[in-house]
Amino acid sequence: TRKAFLDMAKGYRELFDIPVCAVTGSVGKTTTKDMIAGVLSEEYNVLKTSGNFNNDIGVPITLFSLEKEHTAAVVEMGMNHKGEIDTLAKAVTPNIGVITNVGVSHIENLGSREGILSAKCEMLPHIRKGGYAVLNGDDDMLIKVRGREKEYGLPDGVNVIWYGTDEKCDIYAKNIEILGIDGVKCTIYTPKGSFDAVISVPGKHMVYNAMAAAAVGIIRNMSLENIKRGIENFIPTGKRMERFTLSNGAVVIDDSYNANPVSVKAAIDVLACCEGKKCAVLGDMFELGDFAKDMHREIGLYAAEKGIDELAAIGENSVNIYEGALEGGLKNAAKFLTVEEFLDSGFVPEGTVLIKASHSMGFSRIAERFKSL
Repeated sequence: TRKAFLDMAKGYRELFDIPVCAVTGSVGKTTTKDMIAGVLSEEYNVLKTSGNFNNDIGVPITLFSLEKEHTAAVVEMGMNHKGEIDTLAKAVTPNIGVITNVGVSHIENLGSREGILSAKCEMLPHIRKGGYAVLNGDDDMLIKVRGREKEYGLPDGVNVIWYGTDEKCDIYAKNIEILGIDGVKCTIYTPKGSFDAVISVPGKHMVYNAMAAAAVGIIRNMSLENIKRGIENFIPTGKRMERFTLSNGAVVIDDSYNANPVSVKAAIDVLACCEGKKCAVLGDMFELGDFAKDMHREIGLYAAEKGIDELAAIGENSVNIYEGALEGGLKNAAKFLTVEEFLDSGFVPEGTVLIKASHSMGFSRIAERFKSL
């Protein structure tokens, strides 16, 4: 049934002669998808993946949502096993394929980062002739594709656009200025010229999302003014660096939608830039297999290294976050086995509080409790 659903979706997609951009990667897929859609929306009527409908059911649902008024589409593709991106990309057949990075998400199923790289690159053979692959040139794994594009399945007649912080990239960013919880500022250089952009969502990693969006805009021959406007007007999908202030003045950063070692460190970086007391409420990261213990412990060490004042670790794996934090010298740390146990502890948010864990940990309940305080 699922194969038939995808096959029909592929046939339906073929009815639309519009630019379709596919986005995959270990970290930042949804945010990058949203920012690309924001840029394209300055000149196109864009259909984009709703939420993270990015699997073999979500992708065909997205494709079947195409209507005659749409003039562009941005489709997110996720995976946790080999062959899944190949299956999805076969239905999407994008004109532009974006790979954000190669992290450690789903390493339990793919065995190594090399396995993850190969799985992400399954998209490349399905990019249409005359199309573009947009790749992160700062990623230590993706850069292995440079000069070996054919080995990774890139068809003849498909171009590669590299983005990063190195001036050798086709799209690159300089003058990166972290504005703390208020966002990040940078200058983005393109073959058509450069522009300054202020991204309202905090974190240096947002600059990479902006560069990917700028690359897609350049490919579509959009004006720099519209690309800049699309980036600066960007609003992320909920539970991704969502901020709210409590009655006692505490600021909560709700990044509870999902988590992996790379995104958790990026979120800790944002918290570390905030003024006053800094507290991290962190939970289990899943699908890490035999690497889980060490990767959770590393998060605790990282929080201590970044000067986080208080840490609450929730979940069976997160005991290792707690132990890593203590090992790193973070004295004000506590551990809880469940969200309920944490909520019953009487924790009162002060200063700036980060909430982050894998989606199935249910950390949205923590955010809702905080909002009621």
